[in-house]
Amino acid sequence: MRYAYAITGALLLGGTAIAVTTSSNVGAQVAQNEGLQAAAPAGAPASLADMVEKLQPAVVNISTKQRVKVQNPFAGTPFGELFGQGQGGGQPQTRQAQSLGSGFIISADGYIVTNNHVVSAGAEGASVDSITVTLTNKEEYSAKLVGRDAATDLAVLKIESTKPLPFVKFGDSTKARVGDWVVAIGNPFALSGTVTAGIISALHRGTGGSYDKFIQTDASINQGNSGGPMFDMRGNVIGINSQILSPSGGNVGIGFAIPSEQAAPIVDTLRKGQAIKRGYLGVQISPLGEDLADSLGLAKNRGEFVQGVEPGKGAEKAGIKAGDVIVSVAGQEVSPDQNLSSIVANQPIGARVPIVLLRNGQRQTVTAVVGERPSEEELNSFAPQQDDDFSQQDQNPGQATQQSLGISAIPLTPGIIRQLGIPADTRGIVITAVDGSTDAGAKGLRRGDVIISANNQPVATQAQLDAQVKAVAAQNRSAILLQVLRRGQPVTFLPVRLRDK
Repeated sequence: MRYAYAITGALLLGGTAIAVTTSSNVGAQVAQNEGLQAAAPAGAPASLADMVEKLQPAVVNISTKQRVKVQNPFAGTPFGELFGQGQGGGQPQTRQAQSLGSGFIISADGYIVTNNHVVSAGAEGASVDSITVTLTNKEEYSAKLVGRDAATDLAVLKIESTKPLPFVKFGDSTKARVGDWVVAIGNPFALSGTVTAGIISALHRGTGGSYDKFIQTDASINQGNSGGPMFDMRGNVIGINSQILSPSGGNVGIGFAIPSEQAAPIVDTLRKGQAIKRGYLGVQISPLGEDLADSLGLAKNRGEFVQGVEPGKGAEKAGIKAGDVIVSVAGQEVSPDQNLSSIVANQPIGARVPIVLLRNGQRQTVTAVVGERPSEEELNSFAPQQDDDFSQQDQNPGQATQQSLGISAIPLTPGIIRQLGIPADTRGIVITAVDGSTDAGAKGLRRGDVIISANNQPVATQAQLDAQVKAVAAQNRSAILLQVLRRGQPVTFLPVRLRDK
């Protein structure tokens, strides 16, 4: 399928002025487009050609050669040797693979910025053998990987040249505004030197990562644009094209670029051959979504909820507890546009920072010392483990429908504690049945889960749980916060919506 973009038409729809030359001779025949010229929107050039001509030489094509181990589909069958290229046909086979992307030169001596995923192995068991950089004049260079940061999807390469190379510099993305014009240059679908233009659609856009602060644009970004630069109208790099949102794999007008304010300091560190170090408090957090906010009686999307605190880290030493809501760190408000992880990550290691939090509705300020973020392997050891099935017995939804929230529970006893395999000092009620048609059932609560508290109050009986549900309803809140323990997992806070009356 082919797509045609009528730029002039788009400008006309924007209300631009039109100048048409006409003849005084009424009978003269004039072509419809004779003397037609659209005025440029305020702040935009009539043409991008001069700017693009200067910028394109600094944008490069990046390709990798990879080795991928694939399982012989005929392994274990009589055809294994026949289709496995001789002896050992039942063993995994090595295949060659390639990847393509974009990048841009940031210094005359050949340092290049791109996305980490452009120069990484694309599959488990794959390895990158070589990286090749191709300039717009078709000159090819073998590139060395200087450094990478998977968390922000950035990488720095180096090529050696006998002559100075064309390069571009970073601009200031903090000055970018929604509606500003931008230009992207890259190699979509291996079509080198492709230029697209559009506007900034949104700022600080998150797509699920801890450090996401993307610039969203409607400039066409496709596969192969990854790692290429996004320029402002002064020719400065204000973003690095990184992701697209698309059900088809092609452009649908939603592309994401890593802002230069985030990328530039990381690139500078990688260029020096240094590792990226990030601040760390040692908390498990959840966004303050609608259900969780309702259960706490707070406004949604203002702050983040502390699910757990890692022993011995800065948060615990500062007195932060599970159930707190952190609303600001070092004077910066915590919100969906500026999440807690990104704020803390950018704090100097060893710095003492004030943290404002809400505990039982009361505002408090504590001071924490920022530590260094551990490796991903260490972090995984603190993360919740996979669900562990507590009981093979059937649930009894009929019993649960008679109780508050659709949960039926009984007090914990030493015998039940031993059966569940939970700490001997656990206090609470154990769920015996859950009505699957309720929010509690939809959110995965099940037989064997232990409710430790409800509405931040300890519960030891079903009656106490019911009483807290009534207290929440009396405050016109539509959800209650439960503190739940499941064997093999840390204690978790879960907002559960009240049953409809």
